[in-house]
Amino acid sequence: MTHPLGHHQARGPELPTEADQQTGGGVRSDTGNLRGGTGDPMIDALSASTPQQRLQAAMAIGTRAEPRDLDVLIARCRIEPDFFVRDMLTWALTRLPADDTVPRLIAELDSPLPQAISQSLHTLSKIGDVRAWPAMDPARIGTALIAHADTEVARSAWRAAVALVPGDNRGELASALMSQLGRGDLEMQKSLSRAIVSLGEDLVSVVDERLHAEDDTVRAHAMATRDMFDDPDAGFAHALDAAKRVVALGSEATV
Repeated sequence: MTHPLGHHQARGPELPTEADQQTGGGVRSDTGNLRGGTGDPMIDALSASTPQQRLQAAMAIGTRAEPRDLDVLIARCRIEPDFFVRDMLTWALTRLPADDTVPRLIAELDSPLPQAISQSLHTLSKIGDVRAWPAMDPARIGTALIAHADTEVARSAWRAAVALVPGDNRGELASALMSQLGRGDLEMQKSLSRAIVSLGEDLVSVVDERLHAEDDTVRAHAMATRDMFDDPDAGFAHALDAAKRVVALGSEATV
């Protein structure tokens, strides 16, 4: 089956109780009522025991695209353990009216559940409605999202911010993203570099400012990001290795 959306993996808490985690029990609505045995086979199937059943249910709900399904789709996004099902839930949400969906997704950004936040950010980036920008603008809310302790929340915030930032705010966003240089493993650093580069070649000076950072890891990451501006198709791993060698040689010369 070809998936409607690109890959985006988010991790987060499972269902609120052990029983629900083990059985794929019903989804709870905002009022705390169990959404199992609703009389709607599609909604009930979102709590099925196998990922394939839940995937088919999410596809069916997205196909019918009825606004009454909004709450249950968002609730399931918070707790769905399977990546492919989560991606289908996102697709289903993009099929609903943005006037209804965007405010509900923005509200999820205050959730204590990392998966709820990352999935909402991912879905907002797919919807592409600029009304969501103020909720993730670092100049307005600080680095709460782009520097989030949860890796998947942070990466989702980078992608969503780059997708939704108005043109006049690109410079401020680039500067905010630069504060995350050197964070995480190779894949995370590559994600950040791609986000920065996608903001536009005219912002390369923001990267240049960090080429002489005191921290070796930050400096190497800045160099690798700078190389991506010059050659976006070059392998990031190779660029980062080369940058680390340059930094190491520089450090030895200083000593």
